[in-house]
Amino acid sequence: MALEMIDLVIVAAYAVALFVIANLVSREKPGHVKSAEDYFLAGKALPWWAVGASLIAANISAEQIIGQSGQGYVVGLAIAAYEWQAAIVLLIVAKFFLPIFLKRGIYTMPQFLDQRFGGSVKSIMAVFWIALYTAVNLTAVLWLGALAINAVTGLAVWPAMAALAAFAIVYSIYGGLKAVALTDIIQVVILILGGVVITWVSLSLVAAGAGPVAGFSILLGEIPGHFNMILSPDHPGYSNLPGIWTLLGGLWVLHFSYWGFNQYIIQRALGSKNLAEAQKGLAFAAALKLLIPVIVVVPGIAALYLTQNGMLDGARLSARPDSTYGVLMTLVPDGLRGVVFAALIAAIVSSLASMMNSISTIFTMDIYRSIRPGRAERHYVTVGRITAFSAMLIALALAQPFLGGFESAFQTIQEYTGFVAPGVVAVFLLGLFWKRMNTAGAFALLISSVGLSFVFWLLANPAAVGGAGAGLLGVLGLEGLAMPFVIRIWIVFLACLVIGAAVSIATGKPQADRPVDLSGVRFATGPVFNIAGAVIVFALVSIYVIFW
Repeated sequence: MALEMIDLVIVAAYAVALFVIANLVSREKPGHVKSAEDYFLAGKALPWWAVGASLIAANISAEQIIGQSGQGYVVGLAIAAYEWQAAIVLLIVAKFFLPIFLKRGIYTMPQFLDQRFGGSVKSIMAVFWIALYTAVNLTAVLWLGALAINAVTGLAVWPAMAALAAFAIVYSIYGGLKAVALTDIIQVVILILGGVVITWVSLSLVAAGAGPVAGFSILLGEIPGHFNMILSPDHPGYSNLPGIWTLLGGLWVLHFSYWGFNQYIIQRALGSKNLAEAQKGLAFAAALKLLIPVIVVVPGIAALYLTQNGMLDGARLSARPDSTYGVLMTLVPDGLRGVVFAALIAAIVSSLASMMNSISTIFTMDIYRSIRPGRAERHYVTVGRITAFSAMLIALALAQPFLGGFESAFQTIQEYTGFVAPGVVAVFLLGLFWKRMNTAGAFALLISSVGLSFVFWLLANPAAVGGAGAGLLGVLGLEGLAMPFVIRIWIVFLACLVIGAAVSIATGKPQADRPVDLSGVRFATGPVFNIAGAVIVFALVSIYVIFW
């Protein structure tokens, strides 16, 4: 369905406003040369509201909007665990991790690993994160965003990806993190407004015009199985969301890997004015996370009801759940459709810009500067811009080959991430809070994370090892040993902790300057953060009690 003229005017106005504001905030004072700190950490001057809004804008991308609305259609509210549990993790990161990171004045997560374990660990993880952000995260946002644009406008997928990439580059590559973070205020407002519109419209259609509250009540009564946060073992979606294990298992590992040690997320907090501003920013982001399932997952559930009642093409949505959000957008009236479409673009390009900036930060500060130290600040900024541009071109080439054949790109991304997340979380936790942890232990657990995850994956997919391998698994009684990846991640994480600790104890003590000194780190938080945290925890407990 083509956008009407009023929709195009709204989208164009949004794009122009974003570009103008990005350029205004990117300007430097006369005589001031943009430094690496200015470009990569916004001059360490971000206020709490910019930190929180930018965190959500970076996080809520096509992966969430398109992927989770599709999973809302398939499995229901249970997929919201990825959003609601993240709110708790944000509070923990703000209280226990940020004080250490900011005390050490780091730019990147690999830089912390360098301080703690040495250059070899830093280099390996820097290369890994650059590859992950480019080949998985950037590609996913481009691919899923293009699918939604295709559903609404009919524009072919590859041109849609190219247009999204070009927009993200044009508005963000000059100003760096400052341009991204400060324009993210606009992005979040538009994102939430568009989400509210599509939720309102879809629920009103369910209620035949009686309003969204009535529509939500109908959904609760007609498809109650889609409002269970904890799935039963016989549920078709149990392998991805294994009941109580979403609360007790590896989903927490994924959350801590993403929100605590993920460069393109934590970089906003590293660029804050001070610790108190960073902590309030993360609390603000946690509060916004409570709202996201309402504007992303609930429309997917409404789409299921609409297909059951002949108002949407059920065959199309069942074959490609990731098209759910795009199909719902076609139901939004003219004018409002422009707002929703602008919100979708805002979510996509803000995430693309964030990932580009983080890729350029890690490459420039952790790899290039180590090879060519002592260069002018302007030189490193230029290298960062070239790196960001190059990463986007690579992602454009990889997006369709990597994700085009998967039924659910959202779950595919979680599977990819699950191979390495246990090791990442284990190496940071032990590195932060156990002084005896050494470089040998770090290497051992990082290698174990990938190796053990691969072994579990082969056990669950014996056909992948060929006939002889599958036969051997059958002789050993292990053929078809299926295990939900959330449980697999938890087991691998615990194994990584044991392996890292055992190897560290069996080998020499770390150098005297390697362990983190926590004696001068202040973990106390202010009253605003404490009150916000208490309200958020109470809200989450209530949600799980009501929708258990």
